[in-house]
Amino acid sequence: MKTYTKELWFNTKKRIEFINITDQVQEAIDESGIKEGLVLINPMHITAAVYVNDNESGIIQDYQDMLRRLVPEHPKTGDYKHNMTGEDNAYAHMWRQLIGHQVTMAVTKGHLHLGPWERIFYAEFDGQRKKRVLVKIAGE
Repeated sequence: MKTYTKELWFNTKKRIEFINITDQVQEAIDESGIKEGLVLINPMHITAAVYVNDNESGIIQDYQDMLRRLVPEHPKTGDYKHNMTGEDNAYAHMWRQLIGHQVTMAVTKGHLHLGPWERIFYAEFDGQRKKRVLVKIAGE
């Protein structure tokens, strides 16, 4: 078995941003030379997530609306103990858990084995600075 590791780096422009990283993940697979195996895509930050869904602006907005309803960004004073330590991103830590931490996808014949509408997204919830995603590929 062979492995390959690559880090994708982003400078997010907004605090909350959803970035389609499908093409960058495929580029890493191409670079690896691995034809059959698995690829792990892991955000290296505790206020970000990686998930798979449709690349459609409505569903991305629906995700944000749902997250804001479940865990408001701007809570009443004292609602989030984490924010009482001088931080203001407790919501981002919780959003990450709701969306999911990382994904593992199949690699078949050198390509991501995706459904017809599936795309891989990096979801940033506390951005506007340099962030990274680990892409780890294992297989033959």
